[in-house]
Amino acid sequence: MDILNYLPELISVSIIAVFMVISPGADFVMITRNSLFYGRSCGLYSSLGIGLAIWIHVAYSIAGLAIIISKSILLFSLIKYLGVAYLIYIGYKTFTSKSDLELKNEVKEVRLSPLSAVKLGFITNVLNPKTTLFFLSIFTQVVNPNTPIWVQLIYGLIISSAHILWFSLVSLFFSHPSLVDKFNLHKQKIEKVVGSVLMAFGVKVAIASNS
Repeated sequence: MDILNYLPELISVSIIAVFMVISPGADFVMITRNSLFYGRSCGLYSSLGIGLAIWIHVAYSIAGLAIIISKSILLFSLIKYLGVAYLIYIGYKTFTSKSDLELKNEVKEVRLSPLSAVKLGFITNVLNPKTTLFFLSIFTQVVNPNTPIWVQLIYGLIISSAHILWFSLVSLFFSHPSLVDKFNLHKQKIEKVVGSVLMAFGVKVAIASNS
């Protein structure tokens, strides 16, 4: 089958994906945090983790679980509150950080391994209710159930690539040496702010409606 037969659907998915990925949320705060605190490499690896996590959402959407989740308040609430707990946990750890190391590039890079950075990005996105809602809406409202799996995989590739590209750019911006130097001057205050923002996101998600 020709992909052009699904061009209107592909365009719709792509446009929604772009607006979804650039809208501020838990993923953005996490990438900003990792890039500032641990360096450019950490931010880029975390971006990769987010891109990989997208495929979990793609998998359950293609498998038809998106419809089940969209109709199950209990199941969606479970995903939602796991995400809440994780955000509050990471936010609390950031808020209470007592590290006094200077964040020079060569020092930052060794404080968090590539695998740990990937895991942080991966778990943050997998448990992000915003991303779950996005896939629920895309695969139940935009994507036709009769769309071939190979076409849906292309949609997944577009969405995953958009996340990796955007958050890599965010990482490059927030790990710029001029920002790092300024960050070093106000590290403890920024840790409090970032930790508070992460916990606030968790609380906001917790009190948000399931609808």
